[in-house]
Amino acid sequence: MDPTPIPPAEEYLAEVLTVVERVPAGRATTYGLVAEAVADVLGRGGPRQVGQVMARAGSGVAWWRIVNAAGSPPAHHLEAALTELRAEGCPLTRDGRRVDLRRAVWLP
Repeated sequence: MDPTPIPPAEEYLAEVLTVVERVPAGRATTYGLVAEAVADVLGRGGPRQVGQVMARAGSGVAWWRIVNAAGSPPAHHLEAALTELRAEGCPLTRDGRRVDLRRAVWLP
């Protein structure tokens, strides 16, 4: 007998979290890169959908390692994200407000 299929939304959430869990400490990736990795597996989704998953992910996920294409963490959690990134030794821009993606990007 076939197992019960996973609803599409739960399947997408699980795949996003699988990718995010692989981002090593001291590195970061973008919503878009996560979306591309998920689309390679599931054939759907985009950066906004990744952002929605991350907004609901909870404290067990290293959410601060996912930034926008300019290297900025979520504006409403900026200081908390920067604190986590600094603690991990993630390369930041000179002003210390964004991830230096040229040095810190992790490719899924």
